[in-house]
Amino acid sequence: MFLIEYVLPFLAVLTVLVFVHEMGHYLVARWCGVGIEAFSVGFGRELFGWHDRRGTRWKISMIPFGGYVKFRGDSGAASTPDHAGNVHDDDPENFHNKPLAKRAAVVVAGPLANFLLAIVIFAGMFTVWGQPFTTAMVSDVVADSAAAEAGLQPGDLIVTAGGEEVVSFEDLRRIVSLNLDRPLPLTVERDGRLIDLDAQPRVVVIQDQFGNDSKVGMLGVRALERGWRELGVGGALVEAVRQTWVITSSTLSAVGDMITGHRSVEELRGPAGIAEISGQAASFGLASLINIAAFLSISLGLINLFPIPMLDGGHLLFYAVEAVRGRPLGETTQEIGYRLGFAMVIGLMLVATFNDIDRFGVVDFMKGLFS
Repeated sequence: MFLIEYVLPFLAVLTVLVFVHEMGHYLVARWCGVGIEAFSVGFGRELFGWHDRRGTRWKISMIPFGGYVKFRGDSGAASTPDHAGNVHDDDPENFHNKPLAKRAAVVVAGPLANFLLAIVIFAGMFTVWGQPFTTAMVSDVVADSAAAEAGLQPGDLIVTAGGEEVVSFEDLRRIVSLNLDRPLPLTVERDGRLIDLDAQPRVVVIQDQFGNDSKVGMLGVRALERGWRELGVGGALVEAVRQTWVITSSTLSAVGDMITGHRSVEELRGPAGIAEISGQAASFGLASLINIAAFLSISLGLINLFPIPMLDGGHLLFYAVEAVRGRPLGETTQEIGYRLGFAMVIGLMLVATFNDIDRFGVVDFMKGLFS
């Protein structure tokens, strides 16, 4: 049951996201005239594959947590230059012989493909089903809450929060939930007048229906007035772009809170945690699983843009330095960067995996077993 409910939905979603990401690299590399030796979904030992007429090896590999496109001139899946003499320095299809702009375009194409996939998914859902929302009209104010202290009243229409426009109660919930231990300026419409208020959301630990805990800011208002937006293709596309941007900015804000200590790294999720989320979404039906796939696609694209060597963002960082210096960094410096980046990625994976283990109760079980 665990395999069916969690692992299979997770692998299905991850395979699609990885394929789209790597296809972004592949298509732009082809457009830039880069030779491609391999396109792999997964790492490690090849399970099966085939060669196309251009000589590219398409394959499915044993370890399903990622993938890669191996360009001509690469020494491995991390797209590090091959210095073993197996390629010619004047090879026009050697990736590392391409101009800086083309190399950067190939690298950024992978994350960009994930963002585009999310936009396509959201646009499709909004076109077919429309977009449900709850208005930002305050129906009730919780006694002794941050909202009560700020002076919010039933009937207030919240117009902005933290400088951001509030279109729906979902917008307000997102803004407030990320606002930990910080004042939150509000603008509300009351009796036809705009009033500025200052609120200080309370930090609380909430638990969803599946038992997942997370720290969020809590304002203390309820909204009950529902609305439904019927969107055409154009409106759905615009809203899909907006939704993708909102999720991206919220994720960056959460990461910033983890760096500054406002949010705990215990909220990081590893493969097991993501598998759990995918399984939970799948339990609500295909539409829910597709929706979570859009969120995960944004996360995959964004993570790959972080300026960590080994990731796409690390390559772009090296290219930015090359653009400023007028020449690439030395081979030794790049090698050190790749090793540090690898260590950082492994460290983050270990922290996230430990969080998964702790959430599933394995640590407490082992403590009890040996106590």
